Parts: sequence; C-alpha cells; structure tokens
Amino acid sequence: MISSSAKIDLHTHSLRSDGRGSPSQVMKEAAAAGLDIVALTDHDTISGWAEAAHAALEVGLGFVPGIEVTTRALVKDPDGREHKFSVHMLAYLPDPNNAALAQVLAESVDSRKVRLQGITDLLAQDYDITWDHVEAELESGKTAGRPAIADAMILRGIIADRSEFFDFVFPGSKYYVPNRGVPETYEAISLIRRAGGVPVIAHPMARGTGPRPGEPMPVRHFETMIEAGLAGFEAYHRDVPAHVAQWLEMMAFKHSLVLTGSSDYHGTGKPNRLGENRTAAEMLQRILDQATGATATLVD
Repeated sequence: MISSSAKIDLHTHSLRSDGRGSPSQVMKEAAAAGLDIVALTDHDTISGWAEAAHAALEVGLGFVPGIEVTTRALVKDPDGREHKFSVHMLAYLPDPNNAALAQVLAESVDSRKVRLQGITDLLAQDYDITWDHVEAELESGKTAGRPAIADAMILRGIIADRSEFFDFVFPGSKYYVPNRGVPETYEAISLIRRAGGVPVIAHPMARGTGPRPGEPMPVRHFETMIEAGLAGFEAYHRDVPAHVAQWLEMMAFKHSLVLTGSSDYHGTGKPNRLGENRTAAEMLQRILDQATGATATLVD
C-alpha cells in the first residue's frame, strides 16, 4: 500500500524526448527534490524506462513507467464545424511488448521529423535557420520535437531560451505545422487500454486553449473520451487554469475518474520544478489497480 504521505510526480521528461537530462539524471534530481515516486513519461517512447528504473532503485525512488502519447482529436461544435487539435495522453504502465502500441509509437516518431522539416522551412523564411542546424540537434540524441528547433535557434543566437521560441511557434501561428501522423485521440485511448495501460489526459485545455471562465465546457468531447476508456485527468498542472481544474474535478467525481497533479518536468530551460504539483497516493493506487501491462517498482 502506498503511504498517504508519499510525494508523487507522474509526469517528467528526459533527453529521450524533449527533456534536458538523462533518465538517470531525472531520477537523481527527483530524489534530491524530496520526491518518493516518479513517472518517466517521454513523448512517444519507452526507451528511457530501463535506465530510469535502475537509477530510481539506486536512489530509493519508486518508479512508474509511462509514455506521453501524441494524439490528434477531431471534434464538431454545436453548429457542425470541425476542429482538429493535438491532445497529449499519458499512458501509465502499458505493456512495452504490445505490437500495436509499438507500431503507433514508431509511426508517430517518424512523422515528427516530417513535421519539424515543415516548421523549419517556414522559420527559414524569416530567420537564419536551416534543416541542417536542426538535424545536428537530433543527431545529439534529441527526439524530433519542437524543442530541437528551439535549441538550434538558441545555439545560433536567434533566441535566448525555449520559452521565447514557444511564444511565436504555437498552434495557429504562421510557423506552426500540426503533427498529422499520430493516432486519433479516442483510438489512442482504446489502444492504451488494450495494451494494459491506464490513459490519463495530460494538461487538459492548458495555456488558454479551452473555454474562458463562464463559457460552455467541452462536455461531449470529454464524455466521448471517457466512453473510450479514459481513466482520468491531469488537473493539477501549472498550465491548467483554475476554472478548468474545478470543472475537471466535477467531471472526475461524476464519472469516478482519477485526478493527478504533476510537474511536467523538462529539466533546465523551463520553469517547471519537480514536485510543484503532485498526485495523491490514493489516485496512484487506483492507476496501479487498473494496469495489467508493465509493473511499477515501489520502495518501502
């Protein structure tokens, strides 16, 4: 049984995706921050699990294997207009040997490079940046995500940090290219469940992408995700507005779902600090009880 006082952070990244530290370094930093249980949830990959699990054991941390799966939703509003947008799904404890999940992750990673080339070509119209510069960052071990472009621009002195990059390369901006080679959101939820994993939507409606206070919330979209097998919401995250978190709490209570809180830690270069938002022991236990794929390693 997990101690009710356990300090739990279920969303971190290493350099196996877009974080700054190795999986081992992330675990050591988590232990130094006073955490008890940590999940590594790199984007669309399980490549850091083994290293992170070994390092967690060495420093006395509990370890929960996870993935942040990139998905794309297609939703119709009441007047019939279609909206496409990215949805990130935290998949906890899926079977790493599940063939269907492995194929989807591989396709997602491949599509990332095509997308990055598109973004880079757009940026090159206004900035001294080329695909060769970005590719050099990828060759250093980075996953093909927007932070790789940001780091290439930092290296060339175009911008000061990653935060500056995301101020002008965001959904709807002139430089943004969506990732079209990823699974549809409802299908991804079902896939994670079939792989024995537990799907929790990451930072829902973060950074002002959802309705403003007093506006109608996307009830039907969320209920469809719940019908597909969604287990819960990452409600407590620095980018999730308070009114959204309150609505998620209500939805979780109504449907008996899990609520998590996490740092979304990426190491240096971002303000997120390990353990700044945490998950209650009861909620993690509910995730563990649902999982039939991989196994968490908890310490006394």
